[in-house]
Amino acid sequence: MPDPFEPLLARAHAHALDYLDHLPDRYVGSLASRDELIAALRAPLPPHGEPGEHVIDLLAAQVPRGTTACNSPRYFGFVIGGATPVSLAADWLVSTWDQNAGIYVISPFVAVIEEVAGDWLLDLFDLPRESGVGFVTGCQMANLTCLAAARHGVLRRVGWDVEADGLQGAPRINVVASAESHITIDVALRYLGLGTKCIQRVEADAQGRMRADKLREKLATLEGPTIVCAQAGNVNTGAFDPLREIADACGKHGAWLHVDGAFGLWARASHDAGTRALADGIELADSWATDAHKWLNVPYDCGVALVKSREDHRAAMTSSAAYLIQTQGAERDAVDWVPDFSRRARGVPVYANLRTLGRDGIADLVDRLCSRARQMADALRDEPGVQVLNDVVLNQVLVRFDDDDDMTRRVVVGVQQDGTCWLAGTTWQGRAAMRISVSNWATSTEDAARSADAILRVHKALRRG
Repeated sequence: MPDPFEPLLARAHAHALDYLDHLPDRYVGSLASRDELIAALRAPLPPHGEPGEHVIDLLAAQVPRGTTACNSPRYFGFVIGGATPVSLAADWLVSTWDQNAGIYVISPFVAVIEEVAGDWLLDLFDLPRESGVGFVTGCQMANLTCLAAARHGVLRRVGWDVEADGLQGAPRINVVASAESHITIDVALRYLGLGTKCIQRVEADAQGRMRADKLREKLATLEGPTIVCAQAGNVNTGAFDPLREIADACGKHGAWLHVDGAFGLWARASHDAGTRALADGIELADSWATDAHKWLNVPYDCGVALVKSREDHRAAMTSSAAYLIQTQGAERDAVDWVPDFSRRARGVPVYANLRTLGRDGIADLVDRLCSRARQMADALRDEPGVQVLNDVVLNQVLVRFDDDDDMTRRVVVGVQQDGTCWLAGTTWQGRAAMRISVSNWATSTEDAARSADAILRVHKALRRG
């Protein structure tokens, strides 16, 4: 009997290698409009279907013009990493095995892989080893998972079972966050029924760091259950809140401290003492959220929720039903730690990358990308009319041109259209800025130099014009 998989997988493999071969030199942005893609892809649903080979070829043909090359070494938008070769290969196997990683009995292999990968991450970040770990879709769901555990924990301390009794009639929870907290904190609070109006904002400094003195003043005015949301790695500047001071203030007030470390938590893995010092005190928090598809460079999607109290973490997430076969022993059911029932085995590429890179390889990855960010900042700030707005402490660079909003936005659009690299704009403290996020394992000194040259070339052309 003919193998139904071999010809299609071989074809997909050839297309994948062709894509990867052209990735380092391709135009980084997308080229086709929506109408052009609709014309290529929309057709009446065929009554009898089409050959799979034709469908695979059609999809692959549209990718070079219909996608932004997010895994390009010159893609600097939105803190998006690329996929290392081993993590991509592991992810292919994840799709091949097609395991529903929700409970142990379905896939003991995946359960153990994720248990080990979680232990490695706690060791790498030097966080409390007893913490619970859950692999989720990204930092949005990691923040939600951690804040669900926080909601459970602070209400449990005052005798309220939020999972059983809900929020109606519950003691009011105070939520305190920086004026510069990421939008995923707000969204998580919406999903959890706390709402965004519950957030009491604390002033941030010029780099976007929460002011610990203002936090202490705020906490002194509050009574009852309290959650404080701090940040490791501002999405614009890369700056870190003063985490040790914040943790001290939270400890004195009895508040739960959650840290959004989408990419900044990886500073803990650096060989550089200065980089590691950015996250000093982070181990004193009660929960942490991060992404693996950012700095660890595994394929989308993969975030990680870490909670010091395994009891609060599990109580907030776990589900049970008569038809499920759930463990009562040391075995790990993922459904106890994440919101999903059905989920792919997203911890497998994490395991593969951690084991392949090792502690030194991960430190080198973090340190190289910090160096590339500094390289680009140095190349840009030396030019007339170009201003680097932030202290480049990690992998984020904010740039402004001619101290003018319109010119800055035009440079961003011009660079996107040039295609040498891709980056995006932002608004920082009321002013337009270009935002450069260096997150891809493959970004070389040459990539950084070539990209900086393209940015300056566009700026100079706009000034002349």
